[in-house]
Amino acid sequence: MIIDIVEDQQTQQLYDALANEGYIVFADFLPAEMTEELYHHVSNFPVDALKQAGIGRQQDKQLNSRIRRDRTRWLTKFHPIEQRYLDVMAQYHVQLNRQLFLGLRDFEAHFAHYETGSFYQRHLDAFRGRSNRVVSSVFYLNSNWLHDDGGELIIYQPIGDEVLCTVSPQFGNMVFFLSEQFPHEVLPAKRDRYSIAGWFRTDNPRLRVKGT
Repeated sequence: MIIDIVEDQQTQQLYDALANEGYIVFADFLPAEMTEELYHHVSNFPVDALKQAGIGRQQDKQLNSRIRRDRTRWLTKFHPIEQRYLDVMAQYHVQLNRQLFLGLRDFEAHFAHYETGSFYQRHLDAFRGRSNRVVSSVFYLNSNWLHDDGGELIIYQPIGDEVLCTVSPQFGNMVFFLSEQFPHEVLPAKRDRYSIAGWFRTDNPRLRVKGT
């Protein structure tokens, strides 16, 4: 099933927010049954399906548990629920280009699992002039998430240490932000935390060096 979002008021809110503030947070971004299916899918992966996430890309990629401790697995079109999520984001890809002229060529995403105590220190998804990531997205799959469970996404002002936004990893929450502009971090989680991190890009990730 492909969800038609082209005429959705939520879509216009995204365009306006990215053009003006550079970020936006939605609650209940997708239908609850689809979010629930994504959660059950990732939470039932075999133990070795998600791999320790690394820092950097291609030849410079390395593991560093002092910076990040999440485990990830890229979404593919070989499973129906992953295909459905990618189809939805593909619609945003087309419309972002149509509305904001971003020159996007593709979208990639991975599941992320933060076990108890896992975190990701402050970082940028893209460095100005050095990366092809333009718009970042994070979609959360965690039911009944409490403040004491931690794991919040902290988005900082582009310059300095002032906090711009704190996003709870609560079921159905989605955040979009400009990849080059906003440093962010994931606070330590106090229970299993699942999300889908994605990036709208100006290149095709399938054309990257094999093994990256």
